[in-house]
This record gives sequence, C-alpha cells and structure tokens, in this order.
Amino acid sequence: MNVEAPPKSRRRWLWIAVPGALVLLAVMAFAVFEPIQVLPRLRIGPGYSLVDQSSASFTSEDVRGEVVLYSFTHADCGDDCASMETTVQEVRARLDEVDLGDVDMRFVTLTLDPANDTPEVLAREAERLGADGDEWLLATGDPDHMANVIRSGLRTWYEADDDGSISFDPALVLVDGWGVVRGEYRYQTLRPDADKIVRHLNILGDELRNAKGAASVAYEAAHFFLCYP
Repeated sequence: MNVEAPPKSRRRWLWIAVPGALVLLAVMAFAVFEPIQVLPRLRIGPGYSLVDQSSASFTSEDVRGEVVLYSFTHADCGDDCASMETTVQEVRARLDEVDLGDVDMRFVTLTLDPANDTPEVLAREAERLGADGDEWLLATGDPDHMANVIRSGLRTWYEADDDGSISFDPALVLVDGWGVVRGEYRYQTLRPDADKIVRHLNILGDELRNAKGAASVAYEAAHFFLCYP
C-alpha cells in the first residue's frame, strides 16, 4: 500500500513550524527559569581627566579594562558619608570572595567640593579611610568638569547650599571594564550593603569569565530577557 507524501506546501510549512516551535519553547524556558543572571547595561559611563590624592593625573582610560566602584565624598561630609564609606571599606575587605577572573577591581571616590578639596586635603582623607592610592583613589579636578562627570555621567545629584554645606544623594556606581554602568546603589531608595554589592560583583565576574565563544549567545539572551538579580 502506497502512502502519499504530504504536499510540498505542507512540508515547507513543517520545516518552518517545527524549528520555530522549538525556538519558542527555548525562549519560554529561558525567560521562566533564568539559567543565567546578568547585571543590566544601564548606559555608557563618563570620560574624565582628574587629579588623585598624590597630585598625579588620573583619567578614565587609566581604569579601562578594570571594574570600578565609584563613591562620592567631601572633606566636611561627616555622618552623611560615613555609611557609604563603610560599605566601600567592607566590599574592599571582601574582595577575596569575588572572582573577576583576570580583571582588576578599583575603587574611585570623587569629591563633591573640588574648589576646596585639593589633593592635599584628599590625601588626609585617604589616610583616614585607608585608601592606598592604587586600588583605592580619591580624585578632584576642575569644578565644572567634576559636575559634568558626577551629575551627567554618573547621575548623582548634589548642590552647594547657601551656608557652604553640600546636599547630595549618596550613591555607589558600578562600572565595568568597557566603561558601561552596570549597577547603581542609591541610599535614598534602597540602602546598599556589602553583601549585595559582593553578590553583584560575582554575577559580573561570571559574565566576564564565561561570555566567550558560543557561550556569549546565552549571556546576550540573558540581557535580552532582562535576567537581572
């Protein structure tokens, strides 16, 4: 008994429908189970040319290829900066828990008062904080340039009050080695802690180590499906 083959039009439809259904199932499974987590790519971070606590020139190109956690301060900040400084110190102390592969980690603290926070002032602040000038830098620069970097590039609000004090929204900003902002930890909405940032650093580290070759497709899919922690 001869069995008729399906018409060519039906075979063509099957060749399209079956792979399409498999892709759809894979997409649904990825979206539901989120086998990979990634940190969001929020925007491109700022370029800059500054001066550190030892009066050495310091630019954004000097940290290209490194993961950077930015924070903000000024010499008269006091309690407003204390918890943020503590978080940075705790994250730095726990770097042995973080695996970024062969990528270095850097901490950069930018002054909100560049007119008064000279390198000499920042050097005293660095000594108080235990910032070594290598792994952890404090930086100042031209006031207009600093305002552009902090307000526009890192999107952290601050302003000088009439009494000379500075009002600002404390924040920590995480930037990857390509200069892309990958995390923002803002105290006015969600008080960040070292545990959260260390966890996010390891998620970023997984991507840096593993998103190579064919595996990069899976990480791009994780970004597409917003598989964020």
